[in-house]
Amino acid sequence: MKHTRGLTVAALGAALAMTVGAGQAAAAEELLPHPGPDGLIWVPEVTGSSGFVSGGLWSRLDTFTTFACEGGGSIEVTFHLDNHPDRDPAPFTLNCPAGSPAAVTVPLGTGLTGGFGATVTTSSPSIRWAATVTQPE
Repeated sequence: MKHTRGLTVAALGAALAMTVGAGQAAAAEELLPHPGPDGLIWVPEVTGSSGFVSGGLWSRLDTFTTFACEGGGSIEVTFHLDNHPDRDPAPFTLNCPAGSPAAVTVPLGTGLTGGFGATVTTSSPSIRWAATVTQPE
């Protein structure tokens, strides 16, 4: 009886180790790191179409937004600057390769106040994307 129990415990331990290892291998790579103290917003990961809004823009600093994606398709990004609709950046498309992320940084310029919104439309509901908004000092 003791011998059977020891084998069962050993088998459970091995199964647990394999499950934990498989979960770690399946974990997806982070698309964009945290932007640090210059960051106004960090969207660490979204799967499928969505968007975000950002506020608190300081007019004396340059504003940048970075998008990254992966998944074998593309994302289309559109913007709306709340207090400066005449300066809305042009929509763009970012190709999202399978297996490794692609990224692009869009400079929004200085003199912006208030906030803005970004809408992300994915070519497939399985596309992963991330974004940051920064104002480096």
